[in-house]
Amino acid sequence: MKLKLILATVLCICYEITLAQVDPNIYDKFTSKTVKFGDYNYNLEVLGEGDPIFFLPGGPGNSHDYMQGNFGQYYKTNTVVFFDFLGRGKSDNAKDLSEYSVEDDVELIEKIRKHLKFDKISIVGHSYGTVPAQAYALKYKNKVSKLVLISGFHSGAMWQANCDSYNHYAKTHFPEKWEKLMALRKQGYISSDKKHQELYATFPTKYIYYHNTTLQQNAPKYDYRGWANDVYVAIIGEDGDFDVSGSMIHQDYRKKLKKIKAKTLVIAGRYDGVSTPEFAIQYKKFMPQAQFEMFENSSHNPYLEEPEKFYTIFEKFIRSK
Repeated sequence: MKLKLILATVLCICYEITLAQVDPNIYDKFTSKTVKFGDYNYNLEVLGEGDPIFFLPGGPGNSHDYMQGNFGQYYKTNTVVFFDFLGRGKSDNAKDLSEYSVEDDVELIEKIRKHLKFDKISIVGHSYGTVPAQAYALKYKNKVSKLVLISGFHSGAMWQANCDSYNHYAKTHFPEKWEKLMALRKQGYISSDKKHQELYATFPTKYIYYHNTTLQQNAPKYDYRGWANDVYVAIIGEDGDFDVSGSMIHQDYRKKLKKIKAKTLVIAGRYDGVSTPEFAIQYKKFMPQAQFEMFENSSHNPYLEEPEKFYTIFEKFIRSK
């Protein structure tokens, strides 16, 4: 009897390790379909059976691809749902930039849930993706069973504080570049101006996003729109890298997080320069009912930097009742 139990445990562990392994050809398993809501066509990719999980990418401006590259393998145990928000990836562009907002992203989640006829869904959001994830879980309380927030933001104030943190890092580590950037800003350039963007992009961000700088995201072999800067500017603001405005600055879930009914897992990285630990640990106070996990050797992408620990915790949480 003990031998059977040991063998069953070993098989279970082996299965979990296999499931957690990222498949470089995962993109070939998915089929892109177009769904129309209102005036716009959206890219939707669904695979698998079982309890549905919606995966929300960051940015705002990212396509679904990197989330699919890291979590697509869960089609083996669940129905996995990947899609592109308006103006991103393979979805249509908005006719007016004002249509890009956190609120619009939240409503798209609900439209897709209804379209797929799911009663309840689990949501996994990364970075900006945690913003519409939280807003959805607050607005549609009874439609979310589980919520996973990876390297997230609980408010526009937190986003602003983290911009300030990154800019302090840029100023103190790369003073030569910073001096040139300040000269540009004195001339009236802001972060959405091309000249400003080009100079700002020369600051090495690898230590902000990756503690282990040798790692790379799994990416499709085909050409795709991985980033939509106009969406980023519309939601974060014209000078959003310094002064957050747009739809993002109005988001503040801190007082409401205790009301979220969904079972929640919050994941943070000790070296995250985007969602800094100073603010990430505030989830312990604002959302005491959530399971909080700090990844001590990760930055903004703990599923890449500490995959064994990450997927063990993630799978246990997703399977839990």
